[in-house]
Amino acid sequence: MAMCLERELEIEDLRNHPREMIAQLRDALASGAAVTADPKRISFYEVNHCEHVYYIYVSPSTAKVLLLAAWSHEKALIAEAAVSA
Repeated sequence: MAMCLERELEIEDLRNHPREMIAQLRDALASGAAVTADPKRISFYEVNHCEHVYYIYVSPSTAKVLLLAAWSHEKALIAEAAVSA
């Protein structure tokens, strides 16, 4: 699924991530980034962009984006390998 939100969308960072990560997330969402919906939670998504994965919540009523977590693709690949082993 792709998500394309307006360029000036409001992103609230709940974990004090670096500004460049928030800028990358904003660019990803504005350019139609591929997202994966969380099957257990409504309006929660993983956004894969560049070398990071962002876990976000998008408010259905305001379209405000809450950045809940972010990690590198490398950490995700290591975790998947550990589960598979």
